[in-house]
Amino acid sequence: MRISNLPSPTRDCLRRFRERLGRSVRDADPEWINALSEIDPLWEPFRQPVDSDLDPTRIGVGRDGQLVSCACNRQMLYSEDLVERLQEMGYGAMATHRKYWEFGFIAQALKERGMLVAGKRGVGFAVGQEPLPSYFGSMGCEILATDLEQEKASEKGWVATNQHAQSITQLNRLGLMSDADFRQRVRFRNVDMNHIPADLGVFDFMWSSCSFEHLGGIHLGKEFIWNSFDHLAPGGVAVHTTEYNLDSDWVTAGLGWSVLFRRADLEEIAEGVRSRGGRIRFDFRLGDTPDDLHVDLPPYPQKVHLRLQLSGYASTSFGLIIEKN
Repeated sequence: MRISNLPSPTRDCLRRFRERLGRSVRDADPEWINALSEIDPLWEPFRQPVDSDLDPTRIGVGRDGQLVSCACNRQMLYSEDLVERLQEMGYGAMATHRKYWEFGFIAQALKERGMLVAGKRGVGFAVGQEPLPSYFGSMGCEILATDLEQEKASEKGWVATNQHAQSITQLNRLGLMSDADFRQRVRFRNVDMNHIPADLGVFDFMWSSCSFEHLGGIHLGKEFIWNSFDHLAPGGVAVHTTEYNLDSDWVTAGLGWSVLFRRADLEEIAEGVRSRGGRIRFDFRLGDTPDDLHVDLPPYPQKVHLRLQLSGYASTSFGLIIEKN
């Protein structure tokens, strides 16, 4: 039995303390970050063990060759597999940008688990105008693409910034498949991730790309992962990416339009997934090349954009791969 499963007043106290810190809207404060790092040793005994069967030479890859949950890194972005997936999506020129990593990570995780074949059913949440619905459809999958209804999306600013899908016509703009095939394999529905409809259905796979951190708070993002898991078929796979706090595992931006998940938050998500009959493996190693270490600052020139400053915190994308037993 893992020590993290044992009842402990210390663990309960620290968890409640972290939860309170996670409901803050305070921007990064170096003094707070440094002070709270002093209590990291108190939490260390309660951490869930990282998967021991990791490839020692490749971040985010198990010894079985499959991707595991990990943070965005340059090594993976420029790997043969992710480059191939991105080229299949129509990206001829690579950019050192975390959004490319997210799309490639989601596609590769699903492909190597046998999901991107004819007849598999997938659902995407908050798809915006991303290429994944049409790409998965071009693989023969039956896709339900979802996004927030237009009025609510407009209130949040997604429409003005072209990050929202109002209808199915916007989802094949890269022309990855004919209009006839696209309309046959891809459907569209308005869905609020905070209120997943009971009649959504059951799917072989699901995904979201940096979406569940925009639901209003860390606690709401966790609930989305657990609630959406109910719509995954046995043997199914969910792949989600989100914003990840690199500066602190205690203080963070935890409420509002965009929050930053901490390592402990991801570990708590994993606890809930496992209690529901799911499997998730972690690799918390980080890339250490100059491109990995560079933090893009507002207004984000984006020449190298694997890490960026959000609410004063250095952050990056983190990918979760959840498998249903």
